[in-house]
Amino acid sequence: MKIYGPDVIRNVAFVGHGASGKTTLVDALGFVSGSSRRHGSIKDGSTLTDTSPDEIERKHSIALGVGIAEWMNVKINLLDTPGYLDFFGEVTCGLSVADAAVVVLSGVGGVEVGTEKCWAACDRRHLPRILFVTAMDKEHANFERVFEDVKEHLSPKVLPVEIPVGDGLQFRGIINLFTQTCQLFKPGSKAGEYEEVPVPPEYQDAFARYAEQMTEAVAATDDALLEKYLAGESIPRTEVVPAMKKAILAGEIVPLFCGSGELQHGVRALLTEIVELFPGPAELKPPTEAPMAGRVFKTVSEPHVGDVSLFRIFTGSIRNGEEVWNAEHNVIEKLNHLSVQQGKERQEVAELHAGDIGSVAKLKDTHTGDTFCRKGSPIRLPPIEFPEVEATSAVMVKQRGEEDKLAAGLHKLHEEDPTFHFEYNSELGQTLIHGMGERHFEILLGRLQRKYGVHAELVRPKVAYRETFKGLAEGQGKHKKQSGGRGQYGDCWIRISPLARGAGYEFVDSIVGGVIPNKFIPAVDKGVQEAAQKGPVAGFPCVDFRCECYFGSYHDVDSSEQAFKMAGILGFRNVTPKARPVLLEPIMSLSVWTPSDRLGDVLADLSPRRAHILATESDGRLTRINAFVPQAELYRYSAALHSITHGRGTHKAGFHAYAEVPGDVAAKVAAERKKETTGEEE
Repeated sequence: MKIYGPDVIRNVAFVGHGASGKTTLVDALGFVSGSSRRHGSIKDGSTLTDTSPDEIERKHSIALGVGIAEWMNVKINLLDTPGYLDFFGEVTCGLSVADAAVVVLSGVGGVEVGTEKCWAACDRRHLPRILFVTAMDKEHANFERVFEDVKEHLSPKVLPVEIPVGDGLQFRGIINLFTQTCQLFKPGSKAGEYEEVPVPPEYQDAFARYAEQMTEAVAATDDALLEKYLAGESIPRTEVVPAMKKAILAGEIVPLFCGSGELQHGVRALLTEIVELFPGPAELKPPTEAPMAGRVFKTVSEPHVGDVSLFRIFTGSIRNGEEVWNAEHNVIEKLNHLSVQQGKERQEVAELHAGDIGSVAKLKDTHTGDTFCRKGSPIRLPPIEFPEVEATSAVMVKQRGEEDKLAAGLHKLHEEDPTFHFEYNSELGQTLIHGMGERHFEILLGRLQRKYGVHAELVRPKVAYRETFKGLAEGQGKHKKQSGGRGQYGDCWIRISPLARGAGYEFVDSIVGGVIPNKFIPAVDKGVQEAAQKGPVAGFPCVDFRCECYFGSYHDVDSSEQAFKMAGILGFRNVTPKARPVLLEPIMSLSVWTPSDRLGDVLADLSPRRAHILATESDGRLTRINAFVPQAELYRYSAALHSITHGRGTHKAGFHAYAEVPGDVAAKVAAERKKETTGEEE
């Protein structure tokens, strides 16, 4: 593999909605450029970047894929991102190392929810971008409709630079406004070969209209070109292209191209425009001035190889076999078998320079997001900002004996996918997993079984209910036991009363006259606290109450700390059923963003979830709903919202407070709890 410097590298992310044609287009770019040996297809599972069994079986991208296209003596690092929102963390990985983006739209579907999400992500990173309408050869494809769709939903600054000759099944060529020529594709061509001819007469009017729009828009961004334009002079391509590149970098123009990745039509022109219109790393300010800095943006676990770390070099250069310093964990790592990725294949290289993307296997202490540098000039780059988790579920093994393997496998999955998290909740007795949605979990469990031999299934996560009291009650707890030898005697009278929500637990010693010796009072407290772990309603921990020990008795010989601890336990059990005990549930603060035309349906879905709607307000093109909703009612909410809003809705939830559970719901929870703990029905 040839060594490239920062002035002849382009790092380009391909983003868009699922099934818009990104992977097919990336495959075509690799093949047409000659960097990839074959032209693959989604149907055959042979594309350059969809290489995992999950992707081949499901016929869509799940993980970020990396490939290379060499064109015009420039190395283009191709970053193929998934389109489905459950895998948006992979989009984040790709954009974190990209210098520009190609937003891919289907000529049939146009702007879809994934397109909007990716566009917003590019906006946040201020990435220069171009649009490419692919699948122009498919039935019902319509360039004009997609163009209007883009202007309405993405940017009014969109500017066609190519227009198709024919739509759908009649698609046969592309008119390039730069060259002012028509490319008619040769039927049956294997690499997008075409014949360059004059613009057909029937397209002269459309060509003139679009060419005028393009020239005027580009001229408006440059004073010298504007003078020529106003003077009626023609502006040559050699001047238009640099001016357009400058306008793209400034966000003043978003050029629109078209073609077919499957037929490889328009792919050669796209390669050329990527080289000519997108900036190289040498033209951009690096995130640090350190003499060398790189960051791992993706970790992949490969059979027989182990973990492979994908990284980008931001400054300096590295050589095969040299040592670098991991500034996150303060360890030295050796970069053996330094490589670049071409899909699932790795090609070893002698060195990599600033701006390039590479890979290395078997790093011991380096993980996704870690920075490596020179030990003498340590630097830590800002972390990759992954999307917040949107769904939680519990997971359990199907086969006994795989519990330890489950934890190890989940840890490996987190290494590969930082949007996936897991924890063991000792109170609930469950392993909880957090991620982007149900489809995300489904893929992960399949990977868990295939790669790590763990058979697991999703189950509903339990809810951490609490209990408290609304009234005051008092009574005795007496522990007396005589069975030969020294006996056991402890006697206390306690008073239970409620505290404000969130106040916790308070113990009050009101003993006077020494009816209980001071040394035994803490034992009563311990007994009450132990008993409070299983409340009288459904056996959940009790909170927000005061326990006052105000009377009792003792025996000179038989009393002990253990006896008074048992007295405290018995006192709690005797008194609390009379203190008007109630069940509490965690309430979540929920924010939902939905298209305005789905607002009614989203609100209708929240109503049976016992939601308390606080407000609705406009938030850009979406409406935001603020509400309080019981945690128990939010299970699989991400899937429900996705269905109601056709994928356009998002939500964020966080713990707010505990609140009393309605009586009918509390009765059901108590019955389920009894069945769970004893196996008996209420």
